[in-house]
Amino acid sequence: MPSTPVINLRRGHAVRYNGDVCVVTDTELKTPPRMASYVQMSIKSIATGRVHNLRLTSNESLEGVTMEREPHELSYIDQEGYHFMHPETFEDVLVGDDIVKDQKNYLIEGQKYTLVFADDVISAVELPASIVMEVTEAPEGVKGDSANNVYKAATMETGLVVQVPLFINPGEKLSIKTEDGSYLGRA
Repeated sequence: MPSTPVINLRRGHAVRYNGDVCVVTDTELKTPPRMASYVQMSIKSIATGRVHNLRLTSNESLEGVTMEREPHELSYIDQEGYHFMHPETFEDVLVGDDIVKDQKNYLIEGQKYTLVFADDVISAVELPASIVMEVTEAPEGVKGDSANNVYKAATMETGLVVQVPLFINPGEKLSIKTEDGSYLGRA
């Protein structure tokens, strides 16, 4: 794949650096006074997990990597990791804890997710904007304590703790925003 100017790279893009396929985790254009502008970026190797902090001039380039996004369904979770199934080929794709560490609390068996492949290597799991989860634990709401918008902590089926209104009880299904883990409403 042709080289990509570093000024065009964004979070989630894949590049080849020192022979490794890496995902851009952070990028920032800096323009100090009376100096040439440069790009400060962090990239993470998919194979080793090592993070490289780079400082490149804005006219430098890195080799781009082909990225593909495919829908998969989470089949089951075991000690090896997270097993996703392709809906058409029924192929099992194993995703390790290191890739889903930030999304663990949003992964529910039977749900569909988008897997991102960089050079045929799994690089990320993309979550939908919101997900429906069941409340497993929620303390009793105190009657008469509803003068203001009062919230309580409720534990969802994956272990995620969400601030919910007092009237929410265990067993209810709620819509949760995956970006920040906030309550959106009953499902």
